[in-house]
Amino acid sequence: MKTVSTEKAPAAIGPYSQAQIAGGFVFASGQIPIIPETGLLAEGLEAQAHQVFRNITALLAAAGSDISRTVKTTVFIKNMDDFGKINEIYAQYFASPFPARSCVEVARLPKDVLLECEVIAEL
Repeated sequence: MKTVSTEKAPAAIGPYSQAQIAGGFVFASGQIPIIPETGLLAEGLEAQAHQVFRNITALLAAAGSDISRTVKTTVFIKNMDDFGKINEIYAQYFASPFPARSCVEVARLPKDVLLECEVIAEL
């Protein structure tokens, strides 16, 4: 196993790694919409969604992979009514054939953000 760490994605806010490489895959921890340069949260649903996917892109690049090599995503959202808008933004970052995906509504996310996404990608 190899730990991945980059300043271009938010630092871990608990006892976990940003990502781990194992078996030819990158297992990225859930990314929330923290702007790495400032440590502040992006504001509003669209800005938060774009920031989450930018953070994922940066983290995968640091691991030597690319968002196009993502095979599985799990998206956690605060409100299922936001599903359509999140899908629109998601499709700007992931291309066909799209990764396998789970999307669930949750009661609460870290820092009360509106969404979080974790990914598994090939190296």
